[in-house]
Amino acid sequence: MCRAPKAPAPGAGRSPQGRPGGGTVGVREDGRVTAHASPPADRPLPDAALLAELGAIAEDLARQAGALVREGRPRRVDVAATKTSPIDVVTAMDLASESLLRRLLAERRPGDGILGEEEGLDRGGSGVTWVIDPIDGTVNYLYGIPAYAVSVAAVVGPPRPTEWTVVAGCVHSVADGRTWTATLGGGAYEDGRRVRVNPPAPLAESLLATGFGYTTERRRAQARVLVDVLPRVRDIRRIGSAAIDLCLVASGEVDLFYERGLQAWDQAAGTLVAAEAGATVVGLRGAPPSEAMTVAGPEPTVRELVALLEELRADTDDVAAGGAEGHPSG
Repeated sequence: MCRAPKAPAPGAGRSPQGRPGGGTVGVREDGRVTAHASPPADRPLPDAALLAELGAIAEDLARQAGALVREGRPRRVDVAATKTSPIDVVTAMDLASESLLRRLLAERRPGDGILGEEEGLDRGGSGVTWVIDPIDGTVNYLYGIPAYAVSVAAVVGPPRPTEWTVVAGCVHSVADGRTWTATLGGGAYEDGRRVRVNPPAPLAESLLATGFGYTTERRRAQARVLVDVLPRVRDIRRIGSAAIDLCLVASGEVDLFYERGLQAWDQAAGTLVAAEAGATVVGLRGAPPSEAMTVAGPEPTVRELVALLEELRADTDDVAAGGAEGHPSG
């Protein structure tokens, strides 16, 4: 069953992705994230029973695919294909994991759509679409670095740029088994334990996680931004999986996260986990999280980081963009 969303309680103003005033994550048919406005107030959202079902399926599928990835990893992993650049790699296990997820979803929810990193969009007729990343952190998997995850999210609404809301998600860290889950309005959990973001701290006392793209132009621009961000924060971590990064924000193991270039499958489950743990999850210049930029963390500190990133024009690939000479440092 689905129900129309209730009017927000007094003082409530956060969207499903944690953006004050509304805004959700949308996606084009090629899977690229787009920013857009809030869903219509009369859009039906899942009732409690369906939310619980979707959440349970997301966790079960993420764990099953994680077991395949963990147990099937050879001593030497070979690259099966590349995407946006020679260093943006796909392994045989990426393909096998997504194939398993699609088969399981076809058995459990045959009317639903599926958007996967490797095979794209298959439309469904139920109004629910599954957004899946079979291995988030493929380069870590390739090298045997234990920081990669299976990410599974359920969204409602047509799979078009202005249309969906993430309602359930699971991020399963394959190497250590840590598993984060969330449902819309139901909170965020790590292995069954409720998690919350850290209390707000000044930007200068905050630990940031971030990631980098795969093209030369994108990396040059991200390096330019990093030069100005690093002196203004406690430190920066580059873990190599955006899904895990967002969950570490939720668990309070980093304070903030920002990254340019995330696709729908990279962040659908993770943004819900972070938001349900109390994070504000936004883009820049009033936009929701998108391919242009995703920022997550406690709301006051996010405001401070967003102001710096906007000043640095971190949502562009312009290596000549202005610096932040006038911005106070730590």
